Parts: sequence; C-alpha cells; structure tokens
Amino acid sequence: MLADRIEAKWIDAFCEIFERCAVKAGDTAAILSETQSRALNVHLAELALLRMGAKPFHVVMPTPRNKNIVPVRSTGASEAIQKVGPVITALQQAGFVVDCTIEGLMHAVETPEILKAGARILVISNEHPEALERMVPDPALEKRVRAAAKMLRGAKRMRVTSKAGTALDVDMIGASTVGVWGWTDKPGTLAHWPGGIVVSFPKSGTINGTLVMAPGDINLTFKRYLTSPVKMTLKDDYVVDLDGEGADAAMMRAYLAAWGDREAYAVSHVGFGMNPGARYEALSMYDQRDTNGTEIRAVSGNFLFSTGANEFAGRYTAGHFDLPMMGTTIQLDGVAVVREGVLQDVFG
Repeated sequence: MLADRIEAKWIDAFCEIFERCAVKAGDTAAILSETQSRALNVHLAELALLRMGAKPFHVVMPTPRNKNIVPVRSTGASEAIQKVGPVITALQQAGFVVDCTIEGLMHAVETPEILKAGARILVISNEHPEALERMVPDPALEKRVRAAAKMLRGAKRMRVTSKAGTALDVDMIGASTVGVWGWTDKPGTLAHWPGGIVVSFPKSGTINGTLVMAPGDINLTFKRYLTSPVKMTLKDDYVVDLDGEGADAAMMRAYLAAWGDREAYAVSHVGFGMNPGARYEALSMYDQRDTNGTEIRAVSGNFLFSTGANEFAGRYTAGHFDLPMMGTTIQLDGVAVVREGVLQDVFG
C-alpha cells in the first residue's frame, strides 16, 4: 500500500490559505478531525499553523457509525461532533477552526452555534493535497464570486436550458445565496477550500420544469461521469419522475428510493462554478477515496444542481446528490450568466 509523505510544497499551500484567513502569530487554532479523516491533511494543517507561529490544538472525534442503509457521500453535513457540548465550546473559543472532517461542517447541525460565537471555519475538503495545491485561491476570484452572489440575491427568476432538453424555472425571490471563494477572514463565517462556487437555496415551492443530464455530466455522490441521459421532472421542488434506460438512471432511482424519505427527492440548491483553475477532467485523475469532488463543483460554467436538505425551505434529509452539468445556459432575469457552459463576463 502506497503512503504519501509530507511535502514542503503542501505546507506552503496550507500556509497561503491560512494567511488569507487572517491567521497571525500567536493565534489559537483548532484542528477538527475524526478518526477516519485524511491524516495527511490533518498533519499538514498542524505544520502550517506552527510554521506561522500560531498555537494549534487538535479535537479528534471517533467517526460515528453510519445508521443509514446506504453509503453517505458528499453531504457537507458532518456528524463527527455528535452534539458533544465540550467540543462545541472548544471550537467556539478557538477563533479559527480548521475543519478536516470527512464531510465538512458546512451543513452540520452544530455549525450555526459555533459561528454565532464568532469563530471562523475553513473547511478543507477531503481531497488529496495535490488537488488542494493546484487550487490555492486567486484573489481575483473573490471579486467575481462576490459580484455573482450579489446578482443572484437581486434576481427574481433563474431560467436554465440546454440542448439536451433542460428547461428549468426557479423563482429566486427570497432565496438565500452563498458565495465561496476559498477562504474566510471574518468572524462568524465559513468557507471551503477549494472555492469558486455560488449557490442559492430557494424557498419552498419555487422550482419547476425538466432537467436533463447528458452523458459527461457528473454525479458527485457516485463520483461518476454519466454515460447515458437522465431526465428529471420537477414539480414544486420535488423530482416526481426520473427517466433513463442506463445504469446512471437506475442507480439514482435506487439510491433515492432507499432513503424512504420524500425530502431526498427535493431540491437543495442551484448555482454555478466560477473557478477557472478547476478542471472538469480531474475526477478521472484520482482514486475515489482521494477526492470529494469539490474541484468539480467549482468548474467554471457548470450548473450545480443539488437534491436533498434545504434548511431555508424547511427540508431536512441525509439523502443528497450534487450534480454538476456542463453545456447549460443559465439566465438571471433574462441576462445570461452562463451560455452553453461558458461563464459570461458579466461580473465586473
């Protein structure tokens, strides 16, 4: 079995991201991990913080048992903390939290309480550090993501179409929008590395139409490029029909049904990738255990559609699909922000 060694270049990359997170000498930083975390990334985080003169400490939780009947992947809702009060208190008091859990704290139930105390959280996606090294954020990315998030917050309607047959209508009024450029330097905020993504969580009953995934689109829960079309019909946020004759559609139908939960069929978020350094073909370059697919989510011009939990619509479920789609056209109030898979220069 091959084992990766520590590389100085990877420590450099971690230092760069921590510097963007405003980590200074003397700062206290918590490194949160679980027993099944990628040990290499945990070690790199510690070495980088020590090189910077910070004062890191570790919080390591046992990886909890999967109580579901199916594997759970790419939810962004780590269960590692398990609502343990002293752990939450330690993270609140740390100031800066380096999140090396497998799924990450973005949608974890404990995260709002940690952020409310003023801590800032950097989720280091469960990727091989070679991918992280390539995806150290470009400062120009922050400006573009901020502009895109502002545009989404001001939009009343999103329209998504494609040559494959997609015709999706999203009422954006009241949707909650998040833009992530790869780092966070403000108290009470969370970001993930890699970054370059903007997504909106629409309110209940706002999404209708047809969504067609074409061969080459990606199911990140399965970490798989599609080989056959999948057609989803959506009514008032829910997938009411999922058609397709190949293995891709069959597996999606089986996975959704296995939850026994109607909310698994609901829309979680809609958005698009904005990182010009993210590579579409990257998923084929890593073993499945060596990627969480965050780079694919950030590929410039992809339509990032997700099913599952949407707390802003009052829906909660562990079932989750992240489905980046290439070649779509995304319009916000009639303005094309993505045209046939190409991000448009409309963000200043």
